[in-house]
Amino acid sequence: MSLIATIKDAVKAAMRAKDKQRLTALRSIQAEFKRIEVDERIEVDDARALAVLDKMTKQRRDSLSQYREAGRDDLADIEQFEIDVLHEFLPEALSEEELAKLVADAVAQSGAASMQDMGKVMGILKPQVQGRADMAQISQLVKSQLG
Repeated sequence: MSLIATIKDAVKAAMRAKDKQRLTALRSIQAEFKRIEVDERIEVDDARALAVLDKMTKQRRDSLSQYREAGRDDLADIEQFEIDVLHEFLPEALSEEELAKLVADAVAQSGAASMQDMGKVMGILKPQVQGRADMAQISQLVKSQLG
């Protein structure tokens, strides 16, 4: 079953359960998919959907940290709930060892020797780790390998 179909089923289940908070989070995901389809005139496939979920998770994390700093725990709790809902549809996160191995393989594959080659390495890694790791963390690992 595709990721988009899974999300549609989750919306239906949330409607039946009358879970308003979950339904709101799921509808925001569907709205983002629809926005992309309308703006770019494309059909959102699973790869693009995964990238969208990853981006939405990053946005929610940023908001969460800002709300916590401002002492707005009520809003922070909402963001945390939405992050949890988004994580249900993302693939399982990679472990530190798996990330280190992927970075080492990408550096070897690209023949990168300095920080100037970081773009090549990141280009190889991004499709492999999309939705399974934080790109900022990947960037730090690549920098430590090349630096």
